[in-house]
Order: sequence, then C-alpha cells, then structure tokens
Amino acid sequence: MRTLGLSGAIAALILFLVLGVWGFYIEPSSLTIYRVTLNIPHWPLELKGLKIAVITDLHGGAPYIDVKKIKLVVARTNAEHPDLVLILGDYVIHDVFGGKFIEPETIAEALRGLRAPLGVVSVLGNHDWWLGGARVTRALKGAGIIVLENQAYRIQFNGKAFWIGGLTDLMTRKPDIAGTLRQVDDDDPVILIAHNPDSFPQVPTRVSLTIAGHTHGGQVNLPLLGRLVVPSYYGQRYAAGHVVEGGRNLFVSTGIGTSMIPVRFRVPPEIDILTLQPE
Repeated sequence: MRTLGLSGAIAALILFLVLGVWGFYIEPSSLTIYRVTLNIPHWPLELKGLKIAVITDLHGGAPYIDVKKIKLVVARTNAEHPDLVLILGDYVIHDVFGGKFIEPETIAEALRGLRAPLGVVSVLGNHDWWLGGARVTRALKGAGIIVLENQAYRIQFNGKAFWIGGLTDLMTRKPDIAGTLRQVDDDDPVILIAHNPDSFPQVPTRVSLTIAGHTHGGQVNLPLLGRLVVPSYYGQRYAAGHVVEGGRNLFVSTGIGTSMIPVRFRVPPEIDILTLQPE
C-alpha cells in the first residue's frame, strides 16, 4: 500500500510538472494558424472568398513575444496570402511578469512587413491607450498601417465596395457604433472591428460581421470547467471563436500574447485566417 501511495504521488508530481511546462512554456511560445470559413447572411457574391488575416493582442514584450517572434507572425501571415490584414489592438504591454517592454515604434517597424493587396487596417486596444494612444497611432501610421478611431474605411474588391468600421477601445474610450456606420454608404456591406467584443450586443444587423480580440480566450481552457477567467462583462459568452446571435455574426480571436500571467493552456497563440462566403 505504501508503494502504491508513493507511486501515485510521483505520478501526480510528474503530471503536474508536465502540465506546468506545457502551460508556461510550450503552448505560450508556439504559434498556430487557425483557418475557418464563415458563412455570412446576405454577403455579396462579388465578395465571395474574401480572405482576411486577423492578428490581435500581440503584447510585444510579454514572455515569448520579442521582435523576432513578431517578425515570425508577419512571415506566417504573409505565407497565407490574405486579401486583407486586420490588427485588433494591444500591440504593447508593460509591467508584465517575466517580460521586457518593447517600444511601440519597434513593434510597428516589425509589422511594416505585412503584405496584403487590400492593405493593413487596425484599431487600438486598452494597453495601447494606457501607454499612449497618440504615440502608438503615430508609430503604426508611420509603418503604413491604417488606424481607425470610430471611423469607416472603404475598400474595393472584385469591383464591389465594402467598408471596415473601426471602433475605439471600450475600456479606455467611447466607441461610437452609430457614428461610425453613418460614414458608410447605405448599400455597402460592413465589417466592424473592435478590440473588445463587449460592444457586440449593440451592433445592428446592418453589420455583416464583427471581429474582436481582447479576451485571449481566457488563456486557460480547462476540461469540463471551461475558461475560468475571461475579461468580459459577459463571461464566456464572447470568449472565443464564431458567435451567432439574432442573425448577427461575431468572431473573437484568442490572440497571440499573454497578459498578467504568461500562461496558455488549450488556447494556443493564433493567427486567424477567415474566408467569407455567402450563407
């Protein structure tokens, strides 16, 4: 009996160590490409097959997210040959355990290498505004990246126009959905991008697709228990992936970096490749 008890304790210790290495090193230092096709109601046939790369929550300077890793993100994204790249904020992080602050200008310069025929369009996140939104905006624009702040941006694809509406950050600013949509021509489809998904309940059916980040998918997704800590007023409702409510579509990316604790378990860092098709 004593031998069995000792063997069980050793096995439990080994399992604990393996899970620790996985959650605090192997998974958060990895990089995954997540490809998904989204069938969108009333999506125009002219825009069928539009391929969008989504990058969010880089948190440059967090553990495992140095300049070399950001350049790898750029290379892996370019290898997917997206039509459009969307970046959803939180480029920077500071005062993170085990990390080292990277200047936003350095991060933006690494992102300069992104390539897509329809361009690179972005919004800022809460960490960017905590550091200095004007500074992060200047750095991104200097690298050729379009930054939207409650603004709409018109794009032409296969002879058909659509719009990217970019909301400001919900935690630190005042998103203006109605004001952003007023900038859009009546009949053109709209993709709304935001750092935080918690604005989604206020998004009208006029919007074809909302894309957000911020949640990190909870960083930890435990079997049976799920995602215990999700930075959202709605808990796990908008934690990750494709959500359909009342005919409206939301996609939440779990992002690439980490915040607070450098751990990921069953929520690997990911670049999302969304292919949009008519429903």
